[in-house]
Amino acid sequence: MLKRTFDLIFSLAGLLILFPFLFIFSLIIIIDSKGGIFFLQKRVGKNGKDFFLFKFRTMHKHAEKKGLLTIGEKDDRITNFGFFLRKYKIDELPQLLNIFIGNMSFVGPRPEVRKYVEMYSEEQKLVLTVKPGITDVASIEYINENEILAKYENPEEGYISEVMPAKLKLNLQYISKRNFAKDIGIIFKTIGKIFLTDTEPLT
Repeated sequence: MLKRTFDLIFSLAGLLILFPFLFIFSLIIIIDSKGGIFFLQKRVGKNGKDFFLFKFRTMHKHAEKKGLLTIGEKDDRITNFGFFLRKYKIDELPQLLNIFIGNMSFVGPRPEVRKYVEMYSEEQKLVLTVKPGITDVASIEYINENEILAKYENPEEGYISEVMPAKLKLNLQYISKRNFAKDIGIIFKTIGKIFLTDTEPLT
């Protein structure tokens, strides 16, 4: 109850306070490249229910048809303004809508697409017993995930065999020890990572 109250109050406050900036970012996105303002992708949420995750569009139109993963620093599918939005995680801000609606929280395992969720073991499926979030321990640990994947000859195989299991292990550890104070700590650690590290986006 405390967590949902926190999510509701601060997601609404964030949307109201940031609205002028969100409006400006939206205009630049339209001017910078062809396509809509938002990128909506179906993800798997709590109890295995699908929902649409909101992001600012940072890639050229139909770029997702070339693959679900973003690889390396200079993925040519990313727009000029998209690089800026991703570096500072600004593309994630529309997920305040997801939090306000109630299908996400500020802190929780990052929601995955159905394709990869279907590969989870029974133990790994425990991450679906909690509400997904904008950030989590795994997001902090793998904040440069795109660069990590770029080192693999087959990035998707590397993600499935190594990166995804490692992230899920961290998520399961979080779930077993989660509390409100720990969530606040994760939020501040995430903010610190964003501004102190040369980063690429969360998946």
